Formats: sequence, structure tokens, C-alpha cells
Amino acid sequence: MSIVIKKKSPKKNLSKRFNKAIGSKGVDTMKYCGVIKLPKDALAIQKELRNEWE
Repeated sequence: MSIVIKKKSPKKNLSKRFNKAIGSKGVDTMKYCGVIKLPKDALAIQKELRNEWE
């Protein structure tokens, strides 16, 4: 779900729309745990990507 935020919209309106989008239950982040299977350790991949420029 996406929310369009305009520059002149008041903060009260933004918080109401945000709370309505999330709902009273909140967000279940555990359903995304372990979804991505990486061939290597995440830290090793990050170090490789940073060292590409050298």
C-alpha cells in the first residue's frame, strides 16, 4: 500500500492516514524472515561490493 504525501498536508492528517494504512494489528515482519536465500554470508557480499572499485 502506498500513501501520497503532499507538502501542505497537516501532520494530524498524515498520522491518521498512516495509522489507517497500517491498521490496528500492526505489521507482521516475521513473515519476511528468511525469505531471501543468499549463497554467501551477507557481510562477505557487502565487502566484495565495496571492494569492486579498487
